[in-house]
Parts: sequence; structure tokens; C-alpha cells
Amino acid sequence: MTTLLFDPSIASSNLGDQIIIEAVKREISNLLPSEQIITAPTQEVISNISLRQAKNAKFRFVGGTNLLSSKMLRYAQWKIGLLQALKLKNVTLMGVGWWQYQPPPDLYTRTILRSILSHEEMHSVRDEYTRRMLSKIGIKNTINTGCPTMWQLTPEHCESITARRSTKAVLTLTDYHQDKQRDRNILDLLQKFYSTVYFWPQGSGDLRYLDSLRPIGVIRLTPSLRDYDQLLSSDDDIDFIGTRLHGGVRALQFKHRALIIAVDNRAQEISKDTGLPVAARDDLESIRKWIKNPGPTLIRMDSSAIDKWREQFK
Repeated sequence: MTTLLFDPSIASSNLGDQIIIEAVKREISNLLPSEQIITAPTQEVISNISLRQAKNAKFRFVGGTNLLSSKMLRYAQWKIGLLQALKLKNVTLMGVGWWQYQPPPDLYTRTILRSILSHEEMHSVRDEYTRRMLSKIGIKNTINTGCPTMWQLTPEHCESITARRSTKAVLTLTDYHQDKQRDRNILDLLQKFYSTVYFWPQGSGDLRYLDSLRPIGVIRLTPSLRDYDQLLSSDDDIDFIGTRLHGGVRALQFKHRALIIAVDNRAQEISKDTGLPVAARDDLESIRKWIKNPGPTLIRMDSSAIDKWREQFK
């Protein structure tokens, strides 16, 4: 049998999507070891070939990212129209979030989501805000599991994350959420407290944005997940501070301290549920305190919710 996975990393210029889909595939492989996983894009309109694969698949998942929104006719990271919604059924969400803070979904979006999402399987959402938004349109078979990239951040894992300040730091910035003065202040703060500052461009425009800040002495990594992983795995003396959510989660996976600088709803909502270390971009004092006064990393994942979601596929 086959399982169809709608994969947000296909045709994506955001390497965070690769981090997400890696975690999603690992989970599905563990849950359904005898199933062949077939992928289809979310960033492109679903083809007839993908629709046929979905019809023949035992399960259909959409994996992670904030691809739900209230006005899918205007803005949709998941490219599904009414025609596709008539043919695509029984899709299960896995760690999916909401695009931004928005009003309740409009009629078009309600019609699409009610049509394609499973009425039987429990949907995994990555924050309480997303669960509430789906509940408003009658989709109540949801459970807040957090993002699959964080499911392995168990108490035992977090205990092994250093509680001391490192001598080096890796920075990320977000090209589509620019604030040059505040981002420049963060960069200056890092260069004050750390002997070496690396920059990892998670998005295709991030390096260009960094250059617009005219940084001096920042070591640029290549825009590849492999290069970032190599740095994190080869040097345990690095803290992460930056606006890219999954760049920070990746650092936590590799047992580095990480502080996410919030630029939208995603990090804020996940932090409310899990204790993920987050600071506002304009709150330099909180960022400074996190750097100067390190402490243990205390992530609270709801393991019972995660297990409950997993159990329905066993």
C-alpha cells in the first residue's frame, strides 16, 4: 500500500520546510513502516497524477508548516481550488499551523477545508491558535501536538542541552520581515557578547538582506541545510539567536541553546504551548538577559497528545 504526503518543501525556497518534512517523513516511516511514501507538492496546484495517487493511497497527510489561512482564494500556501477539493478527500493534518493572525475563515475556505479534511482521523495541529481556528468552522477532530520537528525534544533531550553561554553564535534573519534598525541592533549585540558570529541564510533572500545591513566580520554559511548541520554537529560551543523559527529548532535538535526572535505569530503561539525560548525583536533587554544569564532549556511537549495522534495509525 501507499501513503501520499503533501510536501511543502517541494519548490520551496525556505530551507525550514526541509527541516519540517524530514521530521514528518521520519514519523510516518515509524508509524507505517511497510507503506511506500509518495510525495506531492503543496506549493503548486495539485496535478491529476497526484489526485490519482491520493485516491489510491491508504492515508493522505499534509506535513507541517503554516499553510492554513482564512482567505484561501486570496492567499493559499496549499494550492487547492474547488475543482481539486471535489476530488481530494480524507486528508489528515500533521503538525500544521495557521499563516497569520486572521479573522475566522471565509465561506470559500470553510468549503475547501470541510471537503478535503478527514472527518474520521484526528488532525495534528502545531498550536492552540490553529486548533481554535479550525474549531470555528466545525472541524473539531483536532489535537494540539506541536510541530513534528519538536516531538523529539523530550525532557531527556533538553537536559543534555548546555546551560552555559557559548563563545560563538549563529544568527538568522528573515528577508520578508525586514526591520533594519532592530535587526542591526541584534547583530551588534551578538558581536558584543560572542567572539564569532555566523550567519545561516535559511531563505533565498536572507543573505541579500544581511548584506544590506553592512555587517563586518560575520561568517556566512552557504544556503544549504547540510552546511548548517555540519556546523551544529562539529562545534558544541555555539548558541542560536535569530528570527527563523526552524533554524532555531534545528539548533535545539543538535543540543544547542536557542532563542527565537519572534516576527510573526508562529514562534509566539508555539512558545505559549511549549515554553520554546522566544523574545520580541524590539526587546533587546530580554535578548541580552538570555545571552548573559543562561539557564536550562525547558521545552514542554504534550507527549500524551502526540501518542494519541500516533495511536490511530497503529
